[in-house]
Amino acid sequence: MTEEEKMLSGQIYFAPDPTLLKKLHACQELCWEYNQIRPTDHTARNIKIREILAEADEDTFVNQPFHCDFGKHIRVGKRFFANFNLTILDEAWVTIGDNCFIGPNVSIYTPCHSTHPKERNSREEWAKPVTIGHNCWIGGSSTILPGVTIGDNVTIGAGSVVVKDIPSNTIAVGNPAKVIKRVEM
Repeated sequence: MTEEEKMLSGQIYFAPDPTLLKKLHACQELCWEYNQIRPTDHTARNIKIREILAEADEDTFVNQPFHCDFGKHIRVGKRFFANFNLTILDEAWVTIGDNCFIGPNVSIYTPCHSTHPKERNSREEWAKPVTIGHNCWIGGSSTILPGVTIGDNVTIGAGSVVVKDIPSNTIAVGNPAKVIKRVEM
């Protein structure tokens, strides 16, 4: 298996693999280009963001700046909106449903590192996918950690750190994020 195949399958992989670095740098260039487009040129921005992401539609709107690692491991649904300074580390798949709103300064992480210094310094890591359902709102300055699934119709309160799955039709807040309310649908 290639290091990318290992990465996407959740196995331990060598992060500074030259092929991975080449793809990472190519995406950094695309993000830089995206972030240089005039904020009012919505057409050019939408074309460029669809070049970066694996899946997005003509209604996808991502405020600048936007940062990601590979881009091609990010799928967003219909009418996706993200506010300023969204960062997605997409070493595994990040899938976001339809009608989702992301507040400013949100981070979504998929890579995992050993807590043991010797293992961490080997530059080997692994990644776990993140899934966010339909009709979700992720409040500003929230962080979503590797392997988390957020159900449909969920609100994550501003500043939350989501460390475990959040069920559909709920509101979750805090560090770590906990469900505080069910939403009747």
